[in-house]
Amino acid sequence: MRRVGREEPRAGRAVLPLSLTLVSGILDAVSFLGLGHVFVANMTGNVVVLGMALGGSPDFSTPGCLVALAGFVAGTVVSGRLAGAVPRPPVPALVVESVLLVAATAVAFAGLTPGRRFAAIGLLGLAMGLRTASIRLAGVSDITTTVITSTLAALGARSALAGGDGAGWGRRLGAVLLLLAGAGGGAWLILRWGPGVALVAATGIQAATGGAYAYLSRRRP
Repeated sequence: MRRVGREEPRAGRAVLPLSLTLVSGILDAVSFLGLGHVFVANMTGNVVVLGMALGGSPDFSTPGCLVALAGFVAGTVVSGRLAGAVPRPPVPALVVESVLLVAATAVAFAGLTPGRRFAAIGLLGLAMGLRTASIRLAGVSDITTTVITSTLAALGARSALAGGDGAGWGRRLGAVLLLLAGAGGGAWLILRWGPGVALVAATGIQAATGGAYAYLSRRRP
């Protein structure tokens, strides 16, 4: 994995990926329940949904999945550009992600017409692609923040039951539980107050996390 910039703060390594995993759970709940059965963070799930849509399932949207995928890939490209241009790529990436979430929230509160729905999907996909790639390129954590398949694999394969040392098990288990909590909390907010309120919650957590990380990154690890 390519590392960019200076060594990231230890506190940031511990807190950043877990907080962002919580946000991912909320955003995927918003996109799946409120934007037309697509995923904006979990691209593995999105590709599966796209396959079912292409196979003729009436419950899923081919255009919505394609917009999410295109936004995500575009976000990874932007992340690569940022990584080569700034000393601490996660910090500006988190700022841009927060701006994108604010924009998606504004779209949701303006009323989710078909066109605005696609706009919200694209903005959220762009934000998640930017963040996922930035975390990966900077080597902040082995937690991707958007999917937990590899996290679950490492949790089991490195456990004492598998003959491993169990290092990092708390962090990995925390990521699984926080993604679950984010999805559950996001669904609860959507069903009671709509996707706009859930996006406000996600944006607030994202902004607080980004601000804390920016502060910690200025201090010596």
